[in-house]
Amino acid sequence: MLTLFRNFAKSKWAVGLLVLLGLALVVTGGSQFDVLGNLGPKHIIKAGDRSIDAPAFKAEMDAILRQQGEQAGRSLTFEELTAGGGLTQFLSQKAETMGFLAWAAKAGVRPSSELITKFIRQQPLFFDPLTSQFSEERFVSELQQRGLTPAMFNEGQRDGIMERHIGAAIGGGARLPRVYAAVLANQSLATRDARWFTVTQAMAGTAGAPTDAQLTAFMAENADQIRNPEFRSATVILFDNAADVSTAVTEERVAERFRLRQDSLAQPERRTFATLTAPDRATADRIAAALKAGQSPQAVGQANNLQPATYTDTPRTAVADPAIAAAVFGLAANQVSDPIQARVGFVVAQVTGITAGRPVTLADVRPQIVEELQAEAVRAGVYRRVQAYEAARGEGKSVDDAVAQVGARALPVQLVSQEGRFQNGSQFNGPPRILESMWTLNKGAASEVIDAGNSQYFVVRLDNIVPAALPPLAEIRGPLAQQWVLRENARLLTDKSNALAARVRGGEDLAAVAASVGAQVQTRAAMSRESQAEVGPGVFRGAFTTAKGEVFSAQQSNDSFVIGRTEAITAPAPALAAPLAQQINPQLSQENMNGVLQTVLKAAAARIEVGYDEPAARLALGLPETAPDAPAGGAPGAATAPRTPAPAQ
Repeated sequence: MLTLFRNFAKSKWAVGLLVLLGLALVVTGGSQFDVLGNLGPKHIIKAGDRSIDAPAFKAEMDAILRQQGEQAGRSLTFEELTAGGGLTQFLSQKAETMGFLAWAAKAGVRPSSELITKFIRQQPLFFDPLTSQFSEERFVSELQQRGLTPAMFNEGQRDGIMERHIGAAIGGGARLPRVYAAVLANQSLATRDARWFTVTQAMAGTAGAPTDAQLTAFMAENADQIRNPEFRSATVILFDNAADVSTAVTEERVAERFRLRQDSLAQPERRTFATLTAPDRATADRIAAALKAGQSPQAVGQANNLQPATYTDTPRTAVADPAIAAAVFGLAANQVSDPIQARVGFVVAQVTGITAGRPVTLADVRPQIVEELQAEAVRAGVYRRVQAYEAARGEGKSVDDAVAQVGARALPVQLVSQEGRFQNGSQFNGPPRILESMWTLNKGAASEVIDAGNSQYFVVRLDNIVPAALPPLAEIRGPLAQQWVLRENARLLTDKSNALAARVRGGEDLAAVAASVGAQVQTRAAMSRESQAEVGPGVFRGAFTTAKGEVFSAQQSNDSFVIGRTEAITAPAPALAAPLAQQINPQLSQENMNGVLQTVLKAAAARIEVGYDEPAARLALGLPETAPDAPAGGAPGAATAPRTPAPAQ
């Protein structure tokens, strides 16, 4: 039933959901397993008894952000992902979808557990790439990577199956009568006869050079497109220092850190073993008996139509299912386990090798510890300077004096627009919060210390403001004059074409009107819809949008119009139209079904109390609580818009 969300599926938001198959449905469309539900979390989206809290919403958006970054070939930010009102659209459609699912579940549409299990075991994502068989370990591991549990995943799959079944049921009755396709096929294959002549710019005349008064008026008419934006410059105070990186790390500190971390750095015990996953307990008992009798896992698997999964030098932490891990690491070498109740099916394991754990020596991990201590020294140095800077400012010292006192460094930000463009057209590549801060300050004012995350802090001081203004006429006279001439020529051509077309519509002969401007009449019979390249877009559009005997006037190119009349319309032979009608009928039915499903979705969701909190959603993503005002392509640093209340929850 994913066709239900046709418009949404064409947007950038759907890509992550579709690529993750049913996994994303779990976080957003399932029962929303919520460990903190009893503590009253703030819901980002709520639809009946279903809801998404901030952690679940952030998890889904992280998955979408990763998928979008992979497609773009670079790292993306939530600012880019949610620009242009995309977050509002996503929240609205997600809330509507959850409302539909809540209604369907309330109506009693619930797929059985057997159907869910069968569906899961058919998903290639959970198959071992070496054995090509369903792998319990891979199943759990894939879910853990996405912060999911099998119970959450099963609920998500239940929603997906429910959607598809309801969609199929509704779609079965949404087929259109074949006469609809027959009408379109007839229109598509019909041919037309037309006569026309071309009106060129030379016939209409051309504009001369504009005067200063005309250019000034033209500037005023197009001020929004011509006006230079407001530019601001600033100084960014950074608190890192290259000297911190070269801080010497004493051997005593290295040894002390090693003593504290020795246990966690030690190499764990590893085991080599094979597992066979059986669908029921009886099969698992047969497998265990055969392995204990000395048969190999491969032979036992072949006898039971199963493929064994082999693990080589695997630590306990790499075994996804806790029950399997406990059993395997409780066996001796060459010992076979009894059937293990796993998350999916029953598992029998045979250990064939044990590699004892080994403690690490200081020599093994010394570079790692030194790097760790140096990183801590850098963070400590930054924090000391931040504290010293705030103390100096609290004493009344200026920004420059405080910077000099604490050893911070100042970087200039040249004049830049709120959309992040410098005056030379290049893009500002710094953190978006710098621009955001610049547009909240008055000239000469400095921000508070801003935490940028990862132990990075900065202060922004606004140095200068260049207000938005129209450029001097002398500065843009050349290109402005070109645009004025283009506009005037287009007006002259349009006025001339309208006047000639009015004469033809008034009863004058087409050839006589053409001759009055020195044009030649052209004739074309049996034009089809494949004739556009031959006759041009204006003739094609005019002939195929008018009735027989009707006059048309249409733009043929940037500097020409065509004026003509549709002389005849010839219907196609039924033998030609019938195959085309059969071909397009399924597509028409699909389009109609999509519309019906959209209506069903909205009607079902309307019966459920649905709402979302966009400010809370933005905060969950680490964004400002209010969206930027009129963002230009998602540029950072836009001014914030007034907060719009979210729908009631």
